[in-house]
Formats: sequence, structure tokens, C-alpha cells
Amino acid sequence: MDFQIFALVMLFLACVEQSLASCVVDSFTVKEDFDPKRYAGKWYALQKKDPEGLFLQDNISAEYTVGDDGAMVASSRGRVTLFGFWVVCADMAAQYSVPDPGNPGKMFMNYQGLASYLSSGGDNYWVIDTDYDNYAITYACRTLKEDGSCEDGYALVFSRNPRGLPPAIQRVVRQKQEEICMAGQFQPVLQSGMYSVFHI
Repeated sequence: MDFQIFALVMLFLACVEQSLASCVVDSFTVKEDFDPKRYAGKWYALQKKDPEGLFLQDNISAEYTVGDDGAMVASSRGRVTLFGFWVVCADMAAQYSVPDPGNPGKMFMNYQGLASYLSSGGDNYWVIDTDYDNYAITYACRTLKEDGSCEDGYALVFSRNPRGLPPAIQRVVRQKQEEICMAGQFQPVLQSGMYSVFHI
């Protein structure tokens, strides 16, 4: 009997250790052989996991373009609430660089709000997965914990179609959300087509 209890405890500890190890950010895989030219074009956010602080809330879209030099840039827009009550439409711009050319799915994004009181800065921009034609899931971790898991991160599920994704692709997306340890943390993003409440 004691051996069975010991075996169960060891199995439980092994499962906990495996779970923690799989949430180490550096262990997350991204889209293999990511092709920015196929990724370019218009995407609509359908789900999001917010970081701490101010973040776009709904009607989020992004338009990616790739220059002759292969560098990717984006313009994005969405609505955001400032000061807890003021709903405005925000435009953002971003430029992407690839620190390791052997892993093009792991990019670094420099972004700017196109109004003085919107944030600017830089984040990792990892394309966790995409089929280029239907969906993409992106991820960024802003702050790591001591164990290598993410303290403050965010992710977006994009679609080429603002009306949603078919069930088969939704299952793929849920699997990817689990792989980045964010299952159950995503909220739906309203795509009403209503952009201009007050435009900045």
C-alpha cells in the first residue's frame, strides 16, 4: 500500500514538473520557415489575451506589408478606452526585425502609437502558427519569471475573415493556446465594423 501511495506521489510530481517545464517561454515553438510575404495582408483579431496596462479592446485589425528589402511593417487599428471612460479609435505602426535569420517566426516589434498619449516601445512578436490563408496566432512575453515562464504576456488570434474561423481551425487554435500555456485566458474580440467613435 505504501508503495502505491509513493508511486502516485511521484507520478503527480512528474506531471507538475513536466507542466512547469512546458511553460518555459524559450521552449515554445513558432511557425517553421515563416514566410512574411505569405503572411502579408489584412488580418482581423478574433481573440486576445491582454498584457498588463493599456491594450486595444475591440475592432482590432492589422495590415502587414513587406518591402523590397524583405522587412515587414504593419499598421494596426482598434478601439481603446482611455482614463476608464473615453473610448477612442487608435492607430498604431510597427516595424519588425528578425534577430535570428534561422528562425524567422521569432521577430522583434518596434511599435508607435500615432497619437502622443498612446504607448510606444518594443516587444517580441512570435508567430506561433499560421496557415497564411485563414488564421494566425501571435505571442509576446514582456516579463519573465525566474523559472522562465511568462509573468506578463499577450497573444492574439487573427483571421483573414472578421466573421470567424471554421470548427476544424478553431481546434488547431485551442491546441496552440494550450502549448503557450494560455488556455482559457483568451477573450473574444468584437468585430462590429464600428471604428470611429472618436478617431485619433
